[in-house]
Amino acid sequence: MEAALAEELLEIAQTTASPTLKVHNQVPGGVHCSGDLYDAYRINLHSRIASRVLMRMGVCHYQNENDIYDLVLAQPWEEWFGIDHTIRVDVTAIKSPLKSIEFTTLKIKDAVCDRFRDMYGKRPSVDTREPDMRIAGFLDQRQFIVYLDTSGEALFKRGWRTETGDAPLRENLAAGLLRVSGWKPGMPLFDPMCGSGTILCEAAQMVQGVPPGARRRFAFEKFHDFDPAPWQDMKAAIKPNPLPTEPTIFGSDISGDMVAMTRHNLKNAGILFDVPLKQIEAQQVQAPTAQPGILLTNPPYGERIGVRGDSTLPEDDLAKSFYADFSKTLKQRFAGWTAYLFTADLGLPKLLRLKESRKTPFFNGALECRLFRFDMVAGFNRREEALPKEGPQSGS
Repeated sequence: MEAALAEELLEIAQTTASPTLKVHNQVPGGVHCSGDLYDAYRINLHSRIASRVLMRMGVCHYQNENDIYDLVLAQPWEEWFGIDHTIRVDVTAIKSPLKSIEFTTLKIKDAVCDRFRDMYGKRPSVDTREPDMRIAGFLDQRQFIVYLDTSGEALFKRGWRTETGDAPLRENLAAGLLRVSGWKPGMPLFDPMCGSGTILCEAAQMVQGVPPGARRRFAFEKFHDFDPAPWQDMKAAIKPNPLPTEPTIFGSDISGDMVAMTRHNLKNAGILFDVPLKQIEAQQVQAPTAQPGILLTNPPYGERIGVRGDSTLPEDDLAKSFYADFSKTLKQRFAGWTAYLFTADLGLPKLLRLKESRKTPFFNGALECRLFRFDMVAGFNRREEALPKEGPQSGS
């Protein structure tokens, strides 16, 4: 999602009229940008795609853990937080020659604590569950960078989600999929396997103009020099969009519990307009609008496909039968639509018997996934149209 994030950061700089926020290079897993501390506030408030906003404190070439300790010890941590704040240290390494990440993590924690002990005779406590301050270390083959996290809890935790299904998408991943699909507010959007409704909630907040960070707190609010006035001004400057008069976002799921959960999550996310939801099998759905739009969904795979039909069938047969039916529905009822399916099943196009027009690699946690795009060209599959149509749509 690096390219999508870089694009979003440029938009945040423009829409908030920040003269200081500059976007630099994309790196694996992130984007480098620069600005003042208020820009960190802006990104935390407005970014749907970032996981965290990390402030770089120091960087060095290293040969062993002592080099890392020395760099961390030299940073002015006391200018940002005090001994009463709890801390947590996390280290990520790519091709680092160091033997133990755990030992490196301990050396970073010791350096922070030793700095406070040297200055004040006391040290901050460690809290791995709900720390006030998170310190992040990043190692590659030769370089070490230490960051102070301005976000606190990961940014995908928007503060609205209370209920989830078996395998919920992270909110920032859903936002990334929406951006990569090219969907924009006002375009029809349909998720026929909506689960707990993450894609729908993200899209609905975009339509309404609700920033993702509007309903939560951040680590920077605990910094020593935090000035609440500009932060309140930023939040007060948010102008919600006019509510749509006609629905453009639609969802359905085979499970009534999931439909109820989506409804609940939309309400919690502060959505004030109607998002029509239906309990119905994905193979039975109809296009919800006459105007073609974007169908974007995270279909079930592996064990989860069992809820879609006869659980006595072997998994492979169940998947084949489900996707054959769903493919037929797409061809017959979604002419002119662009269908995006996000999945860890890299053989999905074969199951659908459709040729993807694009596939974008993503990671859902450690799981390698693809966003497959299928262009449902009107009348492209004549022989499907000769088949008998399915019975009338059932659902509630």
